[in-house]
Amino acid sequence: METKPRLMPLLPLRGMLVFPGMIINLDVGRERSIHAVEAAMTSDKQILMVSQKEAVTMEPGQKDLFKYGVIAEIKQLLKLPSGALRILVEGLARAKVETIIEAPAVDTYFQANALPMDSVVSEDNEVEALRRMLIETFEQWIIASKKVNSEVLLTFKDQTDPGRVADMIAGYLSINIEEKEQLLEAVDVKERMNKLYTYLCKELEIAGLEKNISQQVRKQIEQNQKEYYLREQMKAINKELGEGDERQAEIDEYKKQMSELDLPAEVVEKINKELDRLYKMPPMMAESAVIRNYIDVLLSLPWGKFTEDNFDLEVAAKVLDKDHYGLEKVKERILEYLAVRALTKQSKGPILCLVGPPGVGKTSLAHSVARAINRKFTRVSLGGVRDEAEIRGHRRTYIGAMPGRIIHGMQTCGCMNPVFLLDEIDKMASDFRGDPASALLEVLDPEQNNTFSDHYIEFPFNLSHVFWIVTANTVETIPPALLDRMEVIQLTSYTEDEKVKIGELHLLPKERQAHGLTAKTLNITETALRHVIREYTREAGVRNLERKIAAVCRKTAHRIVTKQVKSAKVTEK
Repeated sequence: METKPRLMPLLPLRGMLVFPGMIINLDVGRERSIHAVEAAMTSDKQILMVSQKEAVTMEPGQKDLFKYGVIAEIKQLLKLPSGALRILVEGLARAKVETIIEAPAVDTYFQANALPMDSVVSEDNEVEALRRMLIETFEQWIIASKKVNSEVLLTFKDQTDPGRVADMIAGYLSINIEEKEQLLEAVDVKERMNKLYTYLCKELEIAGLEKNISQQVRKQIEQNQKEYYLREQMKAINKELGEGDERQAEIDEYKKQMSELDLPAEVVEKINKELDRLYKMPPMMAESAVIRNYIDVLLSLPWGKFTEDNFDLEVAAKVLDKDHYGLEKVKERILEYLAVRALTKQSKGPILCLVGPPGVGKTSLAHSVARAINRKFTRVSLGGVRDEAEIRGHRRTYIGAMPGRIIHGMQTCGCMNPVFLLDEIDKMASDFRGDPASALLEVLDPEQNNTFSDHYIEFPFNLSHVFWIVTANTVETIPPALLDRMEVIQLTSYTEDEKVKIGELHLLPKERQAHGLTAKTLNITETALRHVIREYTREAGVRNLERKIAAVCRKTAHRIVTKQVKSAKVTEK
């Protein structure tokens, strides 16, 4: 039922909406709004309250306000020290805003023609059913959200007017202003209740989700607090037993070692995870030793450590000539490698395979190469190796697992770019334990060895900076796939003249020193050396020659000690 429009002061509301039946406190601060409240107080204490579409609008016009508002009665008024007013208002009835007057005569505050609207109620069972459903759902929402005191429900139980029930519930919901405005504009009670039920169900679902999330967070916090409390207890117990400090000190020592190394991010993450496990583990547990070994291996590897190469070819040539007589082809190849390195500044190492009979100086040549280019030297003998795990390491699940010989060699040398000698590669075997030659393919392939994978370490390790030298007596027993990755240099047997020179320049001084003799106390003539080489040592290398010279030195030493002679000169005779 409609009545005539009434001219009354207008109070725009920011970010809120008042429903009929609601009693609420409001703070009024804007000048126009204060004048509107004062005007209402001088007449019948009634004022029209209409919500703004945007809360940020400071000076709203007709287009900034909604079409419907609420006629409210001002119950109390309190002036605040700031000059603002605090009013207690009660919503009386819906009202449609017909026109807003902004005439100069009343420019101190807005006035509006408000048409009071009565609710349209159809007396049927559906309305009663909706009323009960709303009260029941609202009760569930109060329990789930805990935003409203449960005593509020007592005011609803006795309320028979379904329209008033809908308005009271709408006042408590924290739905947005547009949705509240739709409920205010719904004059038909059934339509209003249907809309409200939709919003209420949505709010109930949100409240349920909030409750679940809150419970999960609380549970997590409780768990964290519990863990912290138990950890503190463990610390106290360990302190009493004198264990905790040692373990913490050990972990701190590991962390210090980590800070001094240039470790890749994934390795740091892995070590931290293992340290965490180690800290939580009882000290006598067998697995703690496994974790310690693993961390020790990772920290002993030379991540990112390099030595400076010597690119002075003259110095390198002198070192090679001093250590070895002959072997021109090999020396030339090594000097070529250095020249290329000096120009390109790239550190990919070649894989030289020195093939020749025993005793021609293959292994000692590798030592000389390391000295010539000023690199560290490490060697692994592959003679008789038949297990693939010797190369690639064991998985950490096995008892007594350890890294392979390649990684062990890298640990020993302590840098990423050593001269690495793989000795006797032709004497490897393969059986049911695997094929070590196939495992070496990844080590010696320039395209693959920058991410060499050892089963024990579980992280790719870069071997591309290593200068690989491989030795073999024959290429027949080396698998073709492995041989294909190497540059073969044949070392032939020495000629008689070369053997004489090697004897004079290298073997005799070495053996004299080993037996406590000097050039004055022992002298072997060239003819005597030739005689030994021709008649006593028929061989490709010079090992037997070295033994014969050692025999001469021993006999001389014996004679000098027994005072038979003071010095000896050995001739062919």
